[in-house]
Amino acid sequence: MARTTYQDLLDAGVHFGHLTRKWDPKMSQYIFMERNGIHIIDLNKTLTKVEEAAAAIKQIVKSGRKVLFVATKKQAKDIVAEYAKGVNMPFITERWLGGMLTNFATVRKSIKKMSNIDKLTKDGTYANLSKKERLMIQRERIKLETLLGGISDLNRLPAALFLIDVKKEHIAVSEALKLNIPTFAMVDTNSDPSNIDFPIPANDDATKSISLITGIIIQAIVEGLEERKREKEDEAEKEAAVAKAKADAPEVAAPVADRSAQGEGGKRARKSAVEADAAVADETPAAEKTEE
Repeated sequence: MARTTYQDLLDAGVHFGHLTRKWDPKMSQYIFMERNGIHIIDLNKTLTKVEEAAAAIKQIVKSGRKVLFVATKKQAKDIVAEYAKGVNMPFITERWLGGMLTNFATVRKSIKKMSNIDKLTKDGTYANLSKKERLMIQRERIKLETLLGGISDLNRLPAALFLIDVKKEHIAVSEALKLNIPTFAMVDTNSDPSNIDFPIPANDDATKSISLITGIIIQAIVEGLEERKREKEDEAEKEAAVAKAKADAPEVAAPVADRSAQGEGGKRARKSAVEADAAVADETPAAEKTEE
């Protein structure tokens, strides 16, 4: 079953591109026509590409890895932040700090600093500081929360990036390329799709278009998380069954072993009795000959 329809894309304005004079020639394969000086995106290709992207991102999430959402443009930041929070995925919606991926160790130090400030407020140390020190710490905490709050739970590099407007997020794209991190992105007619692993030709300026495409990706993530949960439950059931079988096995095997031991003992006793009878039989004739 398709995740969206041609009509849904049409209603959301996904087909509207940029002015023809602002186009990127590498997007020509995704452009359907030109109307009133504006390029129209081929929605048939959008449908195909969004299905491919959703299927790929579902497999990534199913394997237990994270997808980082990047959207710093005004129209997209609130939408993307809300969607990402709903599925517990990391996101950047304020400003992409240079080296956020290529210098991830330093970024982790800043995140740790933010958590240390939180500890100060909980253990009472914060209350013992002067008013000026508290104010400085508070301002620094707000700044860190604004820039890095969306990735505070990200302990390692993400498995993939989902971006809105690759032209605006070109630094994030270049860092992902250096680290071989797969990229998924909404690509408008003024952008270069050649550096994106899973480009989705779509209007990246309209809130309805952004909401629709991001919603499809989020739905794929939800499906991946549910499948992962089911697989874990199945594995847990299998492990429990195996453990139970192992626990029951010695109780059944012990009597069998006892019977086997008894059988061996009886066999040895019978063999000894036969040998003793044979010895007696051999001695009897000799005694009779002596008497004669």
